[in-house]
Amino acid sequence: MPAENSRNRTALYLRVSTPAQKPDLQFDGLRRYAERAGLEIVGEYVDTAVSGRKQGRPQLDALMKAARHYECDCVLVWKFDRFARGTRHLLTALEEFDHLGIRFISVQDQVDTSSPMGKAMFTLIGAMAELESSLVSERVAAGMAAAKSRGKHVGRPQTPAYFVDQIATLARTTAMSVRQIQKELREKVSRGVVGEIVKRARHQGKA
Repeated sequence: MPAENSRNRTALYLRVSTPAQKPDLQFDGLRRYAERAGLEIVGEYVDTAVSGRKQGRPQLDALMKAARHYECDCVLVWKFDRFARGTRHLLTALEEFDHLGIRFISVQDQVDTSSPMGKAMFTLIGAMAELESSLVSERVAAGMAAAKSRGKHVGRPQTPAYFVDQIATLARTTAMSVRQIQKELREKVSRGVVGEIVKRARHQGKA
């Protein structure tokens, strides 16, 4: 029976990772929860045989589109890992739901963003995402420092010297544009790199 409160329009999101898995357990649990909580189910979105790490999830995309069009007031999922690809993705989605005024409930994680505990969990997830980002940055920086200490080049690949000389010569001896010089090299060097060398060569030529 539909809930009397129109603010209870609820969308279910479910995901199973392989064709052999069935979403029945999630469906049953979510429908029971919605009935107990007086939530009116207005949409059901199911991604089948899609990894949580995979970027493209058509039904999740459809759910987010519906949320942005204010077609639901609440998103109900079985567990965080059925919904989000990781901490950062979860936080981004929760921030968007919060901005849209949409309640988010994860049944097994016992999180409801409309409750005080849910709001505290939202803050905790944000802190975890920030920590995760910091740790990744630290690992990248440590890896680059270690590579540099071993004499390895860090950053984008260096442009071969013969290309640098050819670009510099064309820059000093012709009025060719950066794009024309890049074409002359059959676009084997990026436009940005060509531009840097041309600028440097022509500046030195005026000095």
